[in-house]
Amino acid sequence: MSEIKVIIHAPTPDAVLRARSNAANLLKAEPDAQVKIVVNADGVVEAINDSSEMDSCTVFCSNSLKKHSLEAGDGHEVTPAGILLIVQLQQQGWAYIRA
Repeated sequence: MSEIKVIIHAPTPDAVLRARSNAANLLKAEPDAQVKIVVNADGVVEAINDSSEMDSCTVFCSNSLKKHSLEAGDGHEVTPAGILLIVQLQQQGWAYIRA
């Protein structure tokens, strides 16, 4: 099993697009990698409105969803605060990339 564990932070609409591409490319090269795309701020609008094959890797910030009056819907992972999840995962050894 791969030891690669990566958080890709996507706080803007453009960052969501880059994060999805980065995640897909990484998983193509290293299928066992663990990848979480943490979407917050204005990025939640893009991620909710335009689904992707990378949705299974995506974690939505509840605070940002509420700010934009959005819901992630069934099957989507939601964290109370994107920043908290990022910090917790980094403490567990996950690499951080800002898309």
